Amino acid sequence: MSNTIGEKVKQIRSKDLTFLQRIYILEIVKGLVLTLKQVFRPKFTRQYPEERWNPPASFRGRPVLVEEDGVERCVACGLCARVCPALAIEVQASETELPKERYPVKFEINMLRCIFCGFCEEACPEEAIIMSDEYELVFRNTEDAVFGKEKLLMSTDRLKTRLDFLRRAR
Repeated sequence: MSNTIGEKVKQIRSKDLTFLQRIYILEIVKGLVLTLKQVFRPKFTRQYPEERWNPPASFRGRPVLVEEDGVERCVACGLCARVCPALAIEVQASETELPKERYPVKFEINMLRCIFCGFCEEACPEEAIIMSDEYELVFRNTEDAVFGKEKLLMSTDRLKTRLDFLRRAR
């Protein structure tokens, strides 16, 4: 059966809602039952400072720069700064005589602006910036929240689990 342009088409629903479905009583009762099940479950509390949480390899903690054999992997391409939605990363490059030709003179991440999205990690062609497993960030003032290269550099030995996870995921 073909429809012409001027012809009205009447849609018939295969299943109309019943009275109980229209007033949502059944759905409210289902929600209350789910809530009551949770209330009577045993509680789980981690005694935080004494009991540390070890995050899995997929956890996205604070971003760090990878340091390999005493030299950062970063070639100062600036992709991480361009892809950062919060504009938290600032990179200034310079040239060198080393085989990698460029390095970051200034690499800063404003941790107050960072939203831990992981876009910088995905954009980096050198695996130079990755998300670590560190989740404790405490600042006394806003200047302490701007991490330079000295606070961002971390050895490959310390980041082995995250680097292995990234290589398996790609």
